[in-house]
Amino acid sequence: MDGEAVLDNGQNRAKTELLKTVSCRNCGTQIAAEAFVKNLKVCQHCDYHHYMNAYERLNLLIDGDSFEEYDAHLYSIDSLEFPEYPQKLERDIAKTGLRSEMLSGIAKIGGYPTAIAIGDVGFIGGTCGAVIGEKVTRCIERALENRLPLVIVSVSGGMRMQEGTLALMQMAKTAAACAVYAKNGVFYISVVTDPTFGGATASYTSLGDVIIAEPGARIGFAGPLAVASLREELPENFQKAESLLEHGFIDAIIHRADMRQMVTDLIAFAR
Repeated sequence: MDGEAVLDNGQNRAKTELLKTVSCRNCGTQIAAEAFVKNLKVCQHCDYHHYMNAYERLNLLIDGDSFEEYDAHLYSIDSLEFPEYPQKLERDIAKTGLRSEMLSGIAKIGGYPTAIAIGDVGFIGGTCGAVIGEKVTRCIERALENRLPLVIVSVSGGMRMQEGTLALMQMAKTAAACAVYAKNGVFYISVVTDPTFGGATASYTSLGDVIIAEPGARIGFAGPLAVASLREELPENFQKAESLLEHGFIDAIIHRADMRQMVTDLIAFAR
């Protein structure tokens, strides 16, 4: 192992929120931050699921302090000399406590050792660059090598334009790793959160044995603004988890409060 047990980053960040009131992004209700965090960042009035960072989702899913991080040393570089990209990387490393857009390692879920990878929307919108492709692939390969179930929690603004083709090729790379994993009969649970767009949706996110989403999660390839620019009339629930469930793209919609139990039950069932 090349990582160490996760420190309390998510909890420390959550504590800073206790000093203020949160306005629900959906209904506008003012919520005491302490109650907001206690309710897993779900609005108690309209049930809207707000963003969580990677450490918060980790704490939501795993058993206690069982997480051992891998590949923490991987980080993006400005190979294309894209304007302001290094500054954005430095900003979001400081903001999230991560060196890249994904946290990955091995943890216990319901007592079962599990390979897990979790995206963070706060790191350049969760967009996928070369590092996320490498981390996802290594996580899948580690799961296969140790015959572990695999859980990937997706959040993505698409492939990262600042890395060009290096980012786009991660779609094929992660999809190939998923295919090898599936061929060897191990069990992959894909958890889809809001928002998940672009190449992530077109690759590893859509290749789980079971695909579950949070209520209201926006999931798709091209975002709604891009589709609307084509002057297409969009249905009310366009790209929402509820519509995708109806059309068979995902298998279930699970409330955040029930997510850990569902993932545990699925892992236990597959053992």
